[in-house]
Amino acid sequence: MAQMSDATTTDLYEVTMAMAYLREGMTGEATFSLFVRDLPARRGFLVAAGLESALDHLGSLRIGPEDVRAFASALHRPPQDLEPLLGLRFTGRVRAVPEGRVVLAGEPLLEVTAPLPEAQLAETYVLNQLSHQTAIASKAARCVLAASGRPVVDFSLRRTHGPQAGFQTARLGAMTGFAGTSNVAAATALDVPAVGTMAHSFVEAFPGEEEAFRAFARAHPGPLTLLVDTYDTEEGVRVAARVLRDLDRGPGCAVRLDSGDLGALAVRARALLDEAGLPDVRITVSGGLDEFAVDDLVRSGAPIDVYAVGTRVGVSADAPYLDSAYKMVEYDGRPVMKLSSAKVTAPGRKQVFRRPGGADVIALADELPPDDGEPLLETVMSAGRRTRPRPALGESRERLAADLAALPPAARRIRNPLAPRAASSAALNALTVRVRRRLERRTAARPRPPEPASSGLHRSPPS
Repeated sequence: MAQMSDATTTDLYEVTMAMAYLREGMTGEATFSLFVRDLPARRGFLVAAGLESALDHLGSLRIGPEDVRAFASALHRPPQDLEPLLGLRFTGRVRAVPEGRVVLAGEPLLEVTAPLPEAQLAETYVLNQLSHQTAIASKAARCVLAASGRPVVDFSLRRTHGPQAGFQTARLGAMTGFAGTSNVAAATALDVPAVGTMAHSFVEAFPGEEEAFRAFARAHPGPLTLLVDTYDTEEGVRVAARVLRDLDRGPGCAVRLDSGDLGALAVRARALLDEAGLPDVRITVSGGLDEFAVDDLVRSGAPIDVYAVGTRVGVSADAPYLDSAYKMVEYDGRPVMKLSSAKVTAPGRKQVFRRPGGADVIALADELPPDDGEPLLETVMSAGRRTRPRPALGESRERLAADLAALPPAARRIRNPLAPRAASSAALNALTVRVRRRLERRTAARPRPPEPASSGLHRSPPS
């Protein structure tokens, strides 16, 4: 039996608009631009992400009979009313900023150009993927910056908003420079290191810590990471040191601190391990960490070797959403824009030119780049098909490292960052003025409805 496809993972109004367009014969080429209006308060930059899963969706988008029946059911209409949608697939082109590139407020991450019903139906899924993944990638990149060269690993799966989000977080962590993930499925699929230790329940299941650590060592002949804060942390470190020394398992092993004053406990743990003759045993910390906590620990000089980040990164706790939008900028060769207060959009297809020091310029798509400008948007899909193979994570990681290095230091700050602002080109500004005047003239020329006749019911009292 046929099943619904991902085409039904959309907002209902996308379907109702597409139906209306088809019935009105409005199938001319439309361009929609996806961008973030303003950065969250504690962000100096964003990292473009989510493009690859969006392209996967567009490449397979095709409305089948079961999808039509689902749409009809949602609209409480007979399926034959929705048959104009049957067989619709994405045939358009996509220009986008490759994953791993730094982007700023107002800069298009992606532009979709396709027959209007297709471009409209693409909105919900594409906006969902780029918004969520860009938020997570930006948070993850800041963790790597905060760690100042120390490894960061992903422990987020258990508290992300669903398994798909957990997989995406692991992938984006790897893309931004994480050293591994606890997510076995992601580690296997992405060919990145799987990392993990033990839970407090493992220690609690045994009569004491030493029995638990020795049992764990018997089950795992390779390097061990022992969780030492189930009871008394300092005593846990002593017991772990004794077990590791007795078994000659020092190099490559670690102890993990998961609660309390991690900085102070790391100092004491380091001293105890060194006294036991285990200078090669590393210290891993976890427990509610994100870039802010990591930054504090690094600045304190705590002898921590590995940072495991989880919940706060997997849900981008301090900035869990982006003020993102997917807006039409051109239809059938006519530039269009929105004039709503506080949500004005700029018309026309666009390009972003990356200039040194974060001095980006948002321009029209057909403008020539300035001498010191590099175009960010690339053609990644044409006629509904990818124009290039999926890039390796390492390629995106290298892109990001280069972009971060070129940002002003104030934008990379963990606390109180100062985000650069992209400028608009003279040509884009001129087009915006022309389209605005055209729309304002058209609005002003509309006949106003007559004022309703007074009923006399609300007359002023006599003076």
